[in-house]
Amino acid sequence: MPHINLPEEYPGIRSLFVYRPETAAPLCQLAQVLLHDPHPTLSAGERELIASYVSNLNTCKFCTATHSAIAKHQLGSNLALVKQVLADPESAPISNKLRALLNIAAKVQTGGKQVQPEDIERAREQGATDIEVHDTVLIAAAFCMYNRYVDGLATWQPDNEAFYDKMGEQRAREGYKPSSINFTLTQELQKS
Repeated sequence: MPHINLPEEYPGIRSLFVYRPETAAPLCQLAQVLLHDPHPTLSAGERELIASYVSNLNTCKFCTATHSAIAKHQLGSNLALVKQVLADPESAPISNKLRALLNIAAKVQTGGKQVQPEDIERAREQGATDIEVHDTVLIAAAFCMYNRYVDGLATWQPDNEAFYDKMGEQRAREGYKPSSINFTLTQELQKS
């Protein structure tokens, strides 16, 4: 049961966006820039993996399921890879650079001051650039905020894998611009 009176027909952060569209716009814009817009070197799928990984560490069911589904669609429908990263990035079949960036993201998740010079050096040794380190830290910090926003207000979170997959497919294609957030999709999927 949500802690405040949220629209019942929308799960997770979507209910919060409907409740407070004034805050939804900048939050969507931040997600658009961090996860969907073109990036000099990190793919959208890699950035979504970082978001999903941090959400999983924060045990935010809605954000983990949503961003895992988006990552899956950004990475050629490779759900197995997403699940491997969530379970253990050190043994997942990803680049050493992404592994080092996920390590930084995990440190940010526990507290920004947990990131040590050796974590940055490890990432640099694997070819990470300053913008990749910057954006990894910002994605991790932003998803700690998004996760706490979703869970701190006790939004309802469906147990419908098809819902997350359909939403993931749409977000992978359309991004996070407020105009592309199709709340009708949520209503249609709830009925299924």
